[in-house]
Amino acid sequence: MPAPNAAELKNHLHKLALDYGFVAVGVAQVRKLQEEEQHLTDWLNQGYHGEMGYMENHRDKRLHPGELVPGAKTVISFAYNYFPGSTQAPHSPAVARYAWGGDYHRVVKDVLYDLVAELETVAGPIQGRVFTDSAPVMERQWAALSGLGWIGKNSLLLRKGVGSWFFLAEIISDLDLEPDAPVTDHCGSCTACIDACPTQAIVQDGVVDARKCISYLTIEKKSPLTAGENEMLNGWAFGCDICQEVCPWNRFAEPHAQPRFEPAGDWLHWDHARWLQLTEAEFGELFGHTPLARAGYGKFMEAVIGNR
Repeated sequence: MPAPNAAELKNHLHKLALDYGFVAVGVAQVRKLQEEEQHLTDWLNQGYHGEMGYMENHRDKRLHPGELVPGAKTVISFAYNYFPGSTQAPHSPAVARYAWGGDYHRVVKDVLYDLVAELETVAGPIQGRVFTDSAPVMERQWAALSGLGWIGKNSLLLRKGVGSWFFLAEIISDLDLEPDAPVTDHCGSCTACIDACPTQAIVQDGVVDARKCISYLTIEKKSPLTAGENEMLNGWAFGCDICQEVCPWNRFAEPHAQPRFEPAGDWLHWDHARWLQLTEAEFGELFGHTPLARAGYGKFMEAVIGNR
């Protein structure tokens, strides 16, 4: 069987992406993100990264995937739905929806590795790497360049007719494919996310001061929360979904079909009193395989208690 040409290979890639449950796929040419260099510098200089010192590292790789994956020609970006079909009990310590089930780093990568293996049966050996929020890759910027959507005022990637309840993942490789065109911004004059953020963490369109962000306070901040920061939690114990909950584009969200994203146990129905009884052993059983493991029992319970 003759090797497929670039157009045929790209069509096959799109078919595989749908077959494997991705809601979108797009291609961008590898290059330095010169337009992002000053934005990154300004964000860091303002101290908006807080205690996330790792954001200052690997600057060259962050701005140029060719430094991360030598010989790479394209960044193929994917979007994978995680929106759950259930809800959490009201007035209990809230957990961001992306963390309800299995750790997305593992789940999405496993799916993408299977996709790559099948793609190689047609394309031949692919030299490259797979990423899901696991390296200094500017995922949202590359997804926007590849036409998956646009970066909204809350700094998340939004896709018309889909919303933003999805994970991003990439194949950075030597595959030579025709790049896709970026799409236009469809936020317009809407400021719902900015208006709804209880801590005013969105300091300008597309720019978030992490030090004010509830997700940062409940996950990334390693030093103890101050009394003022506890007051900023607004009922959240891990992450925060407020800016997505109010986004008009998310009215199109549909439940995911990934069994590994289903929550373990019945904790979605717990009230605050039950959360306060959570032991470290229980935490490990329920959340050891989820993104909550990143925060750990102590950090998580700090937020649970801080929400009393």
